[in-house]
Amino acid sequence: MPYRTGQPPVYALKAGFFRTLGHPARVRILQLLREGEQSVGALQAALDLDSGGTSQHLAALRKQGLVTSRREGTSVYYAVKDPRILELLELAKAVITANLQENQALLDELAVEDFGPR
Repeated sequence: MPYRTGQPPVYALKAGFFRTLGHPARVRILQLLREGEQSVGALQAALDLDSGGTSQHLAALRKQGLVTSRREGTSVYYAVKDPRILELLELAKAVITANLQENQALLDELAVEDFGPR
């Protein structure tokens, strides 16, 4: 992947990695796969996507090395390649939760303020 920002290629690799994770369906696929290997059909049903959409998301995850696939007869099964990706998603959840809790604290403070007429 060529880079045009003047940054070393490692930053382009990292950006591509996170860009792949930037789609809700891909994060959901990884979440579904945390329980173990699943067929494309099962993933498709859980995501409520057509086969083309599911295949595109799985291809993007496979290209980044986030999932592995194997064929058994006419079915293809996917699994998380490296469990550390699930740890990364868990860390992201913790950061998001902390941010939401901060926002909730601000909302709670605003809720008790009263600037209405006396």
